[in-house]
Amino acid sequence: MIDPFSADGAWLRCALHAHTTNSDGELAPSLLVRHYDRAGFDVLAITDHWVRTVEPSTDRLLVIPGTELDASMGAPGREAHVLGFGVEADPAEPGGEFPSLEETVAWIRQSGGVPYLAHPYWSGLRVEEFAGCAGLAGLEVYNAGCELEVGRGRAGVHWDDVLELDGRAWFAIAADDSHHPAFDSSLAWTWVRAPERTREAVLEALRTGSFYSSTGPVIEDLAVEDGAVEVRTSPARSVTLMTGRTRGASVNAGRLGYSYRGEVLESSPDGAITAARLVAPRQAPYGRLEVTGADGGKAWTNPLWI
Repeated sequence: MIDPFSADGAWLRCALHAHTTNSDGELAPSLLVRHYDRAGFDVLAITDHWVRTVEPSTDRLLVIPGTELDASMGAPGREAHVLGFGVEADPAEPGGEFPSLEETVAWIRQSGGVPYLAHPYWSGLRVEEFAGCAGLAGLEVYNAGCELEVGRGRAGVHWDDVLELDGRAWFAIAADDSHHPAFDSSLAWTWVRAPERTREAVLEALRTGSFYSSTGPVIEDLAVEDGAVEVRTSPARSVTLMTGRTRGASVNAGRLGYSYRGEVLESSPDGAITAARLVAPRQAPYGRLEVTGADGGKAWTNPLWI
């Protein structure tokens, strides 16, 4: 795992889940690229269902081919969706039952891609169904389309459960899952730290966790020392350190400014938190930071081994 806040390189704003008319999206590939280019993104992964869409990059926007595949979870109608970033082969949709999750992940990896589990809450997945799948790099902690559609785009509980069950560094991205650009786009993204704006550098960052995810807040700096996390952020109403399924620490802005195992180090003129220090409980298996902005938007770091 790489700490993106101490790594060399630039921050790249990445849209990692979006569909075109090659599957069930509204825009043709070239128009989707133009849309995300104009929205100020640095990277777009096109993830059409069972299709590897290849579209040229622009001067600003790096376009990475990807796909979204169904995986059978062992019972009729129970399926997981897996994103394959950077696959170099065209998937072939089976005529009958979908491959297992393990088989799907193995195909993505063998095809040069990086596999992430899409929208586990929306899919109705139980954590024990995917916790043992070692080839998965991570999951979507937030899917804007699923949140808009049925209020099931958040997967923080799934993430904490799998981190404790597996005991390894599951990473988590935030993404639009856009099908109707301008209605369900530019709502969630992943800030990748990469030494260069290339396909290889972005995929390596997704493999190693050199990123954080957001629906708005910006995490400006972060350091871990002696069981404590210090963070600088855009103005926030709360900063929470999640350490396992039941413990943690937090600081909150506002009239009462409730804090637990933490302190506010700096505030904006209107009282929002801009820097904080949070102390992890003893023997915490991991820590991950959630920042909630003044408008309710969130940012998530990958696990911090503290």
